[in-house]
Amino acid sequence: MNEQQQMLADMADGLFASLGPTATVERDWAQVEELGLPSLVLAESAGGFGGSWQDALIVFRLLGYHALALPLAEAAIAARLAADRGFAGRGTIASGSNGKLVDDSFTGTILGAAASEGAGFIAAPHPSGTGGTMLIATDGAVSIAGRNPAGEPRDVLHFDQAAVRFASEDVFTLGAFARVAQIAGGLDAALAMSVNYVNERQQFGRPLARFQAVQQSLASFACEAAAANCAAMGVAQALDRNGGDASYEIAAAKLRANRAVGAGTAAAHQAHGAIGFTQDYGLHPITRRLWSARSEFGGDSYWSGVLGGRVAAAGADRFWADLTALTD
Repeated sequence: MNEQQQMLADMADGLFASLGPTATVERDWAQVEELGLPSLVLAESAGGFGGSWQDALIVFRLLGYHALALPLAEAAIAARLAADRGFAGRGTIASGSNGKLVDDSFTGTILGAAASEGAGFIAAPHPSGTGGTMLIATDGAVSIAGRNPAGEPRDVLHFDQAAVRFASEDVFTLGAFARVAQIAGGLDAALAMSVNYVNERQQFGRPLARFQAVQQSLASFACEAAAANCAAMGVAQALDRNGGDASYEIAAAKLRANRAVGAGTAAAHQAHGAIGFTQDYGLHPITRRLWSARSEFGGDSYWSGVLGGRVAAAGADRFWADLTALTD
């Protein structure tokens, strides 16, 4: 991490820690905008911060670490995708779309829109399912409010002949990268909380951390958290290296991070016992957001199919060569 990235990390960490899991767009978004974070990966020529995807990883990971309930990652990705296309205000992204495109107008439904209330435009996957992004102003949309398991807004929007602009970068894979980064941060936070708890909590006259079974469980948890963080860094490096094309790395990273969520949250709650499920306890918002991030922008079965399909299509003779060629 260079000096500029360290400053970015310190700035974001301080703000996110002060806002916490109960932050709201209505009350707290102005503080995020004041620091320029929604324009983090928007080019300087378009009035943005001009940051790299590795810069984005720092911020997105801290969103997960602090369980921040603000659509900052979504707004940053949307701003990049909509650069110089005439959209105004906060943007957001969605995980799916169903409908038809006729003469650059869309009639259909957009699914899983993150905090769409108050957003001026939305970036959604192309309905063909072949990659790419639709950009649509939210004016005139019929919205049905919904929420993910963490209680975050995930809305359904219906459009009738809405004007569409397009971006070549794929919002679905960029959304998956954001969730990988948030998972990495959330797992680190849950691990730190678990380690602190077992060092403080005593049973049979000694700290829980002195029991070998507890040590083994948390050591395995640490491996899962490290794997998720390595996967997130690999994707950020690939996005910067390949000009935004990192479909192979994203498939591998999202699948690995998804699996780390299952093992990591199980270990965290086992270490904490029943208190971990208490709504007012700090572990609760972290694990709920981890479970939500696991299912958004592709669950285990989806990315297993994508990754396996690519490997099978290339053939066994290409497997090791391709695997090593796509890693630093």
